[in-house]
Amino acid sequence: MKRKAVVLSAATLLLPLSACGGSAEAGSGSTVTVTVGYQSKTINTVTAGTLLRSLGYFEKQLNALHDGHTYKVDWQDYATGAPITAQMTAGKIDIGSMGDFPLLLNAARGKQLGQPTHLVSVTGYNLRGGLNTVVIAPDSKLASLKDLKGKKVSTSVGSAADGTLVRALQRAGVDPNTGVSKLNQQPAVGASALSAGSVDALSQFVAWPGLLAYQGKAKALYDGARLNLPTFHGVTAREDFAKQHPAVLDAFLKAQAQASDYLDDHPVTAAEKVAGATGLPAEVVYLYNGAHGIATFDPAVKPQLVAALKQDVSVLKAAKLTGDIDVDSFIDDRYVKKALGASYAERLAAAPAPGASEVWPKGGKKTVSFKSPKELLAYVAGHRGGIRAAYVPDATTGTLWFADKAVWVADGDQLLPFVAPDTAQAYITAHGGARAVSYTEALGRSS
Repeated sequence: MKRKAVVLSAATLLLPLSACGGSAEAGSGSTVTVTVGYQSKTINTVTAGTLLRSLGYFEKQLNALHDGHTYKVDWQDYATGAPITAQMTAGKIDIGSMGDFPLLLNAARGKQLGQPTHLVSVTGYNLRGGLNTVVIAPDSKLASLKDLKGKKVSTSVGSAADGTLVRALQRAGVDPNTGVSKLNQQPAVGASALSAGSVDALSQFVAWPGLLAYQGKAKALYDGARLNLPTFHGVTAREDFAKQHPAVLDAFLKAQAQASDYLDDHPVTAAEKVAGATGLPAEVVYLYNGAHGIATFDPAVKPQLVAALKQDVSVLKAAKLTGDIDVDSFIDDRYVKKALGASYAERLAAAPAPGASEVWPKGGKKTVSFKSPKELLAYVAGHRGGIRAAYVPDATTGTLWFADKAVWVADGDQLLPFVAPDTAQAYITAHGGARAVSYTEALGRSS
């Protein structure tokens, strides 16, 4: 159940009629265009977007309806959730996938404009918050969030990454409003600013932290999983669309469940498909969406995620981005329960699989798993030049990270990886005799 997810993104345009969202009145034989708003590079929504599109499952489900209509799917790719919400509230997109904080803004905006939307399923999630990371330049001397006091930090205000930054700074005793100079920037702009040295840190969501680390343009300062608060991506549908086209929504959810199963069963191939469509390195996609990736895919709307969403409201209110939001009325899991039938209860109860050390050999179509990070290091040491990527789970949070980018600690015979230096230091402080070692030293000590 590691990789299950069901998500929607669609807007109905009736052709040849000119009105949007009016296909409910279509007669037999009409053509209905379903518009799907998705974010190709927000790779924890791929089962509702990039991967689903490449597999063609939604189109196949629509063709199987045999209800007298001809269906066409218009896939619309966006960089963030905000324009998807704008199009939904304008009646031009019926279903869209996005992260948890944008979902709340989607709910607020839909209600405000009389075009209510509902969260109908979940795509990728991490119950500890590991999808968001604060990164710094590779040569930065900063060692913890406390060191950000008085520094410039780039993030996208209103995103889950901003929520992580705000909460993490608060826990570190740094006022997120006055303790740092926060710049509201799109991820790509923030990444460029970090490389140029015009900001000291970047707090962003998948897949930016992993991408920058993989490219050698950043290193992790803070692992969002330290917060131990769930973060997730999900699917929101226009209320009128769901009521007018329940069969189409049902088809989408069934198709997304198929895409989730495909990702589960073929994680390497799925990563390569997403990489081909987005231009992201497959090794980065796999870090998040692989067999033991940071994200778990599951369409079920889990109680933990609902509880986290309710906690997120206060962060958006404090930033004056929204007022009160009735999360309970925003959530509508009736459609996904119907689409998945008896399997829904099983998915709802399923827990994410624990992280594992994993190597992707060059030229290989399968990865190799190991019982411990030390065993992985021994394999890497014996196959130098033959490794495409090596992944290890943080010894404290379980967040997967690239082995050569991790912070390593030697504790007796153990070799333990950590995403960020402060997490490693917390372990060292609590375990007498433990000490930080370089990746090269860790490789040498693995045999």
